[in-house]
Amino acid sequence: MGSYIIKEAMPDDAEVIMQLVDAARRTMQENGNPCQWPEGYPSSAVIDDDLQHGDCYLVCNAGGKVVGSFVLRQGPDPSYGHIYEGKWLDDSMPYYVIHRVTSLPAAHGVFSAIVSYCIQYSDNLRIDTHRDNHIMRHLVEKYGFTYCGIIHLSRARSAERLAYQMISRNVCKVPQ
Repeated sequence: MGSYIIKEAMPDDAEVIMQLVDAARRTMQENGNPCQWPEGYPSSAVIDDDLQHGDCYLVCNAGGKVVGSFVLRQGPDPSYGHIYEGKWLDDSMPYYVIHRVTSLPAAHGVFSAIVSYCIQYSDNLRIDTHRDNHIMRHLVEKYGFTYCGIIHLSRARSAERLAYQMISRNVCKVPQ
């Protein structure tokens, strides 16, 4: 593990992000998850949209090399509107969603850096992943997310994802 620097991605970072997407897709396929990111998704148009939103970030190692990327988008997210076979830990507070996490296979500790960065912006984070993405499921649970149920992606109604939520320990509900 190393220390990482996280910075906002700029439009001219699209090419390096697409390289990270391809590396992440290969890692998923090599680890029994061939369906989560089929060839062509996320497309360069999706990445360009993330960049235009201004909520796409790069993870750089101490030498400045880009080793990962992610999106941190403020909710509500249409895909998270209905959850099945479970419920959110809290469905009343504003939340942010972590999307499209990538990292180079040799870069370790990237997800930890992402979570540490994201909790600076919100005490209420959500994330989802494919049932077959055992690596991400392990990381999500390791870093404090709780499994909440199943959602269906708005971009493809049949695409089921396992949904997780983390409410930071800093959140304290005061009795009314």
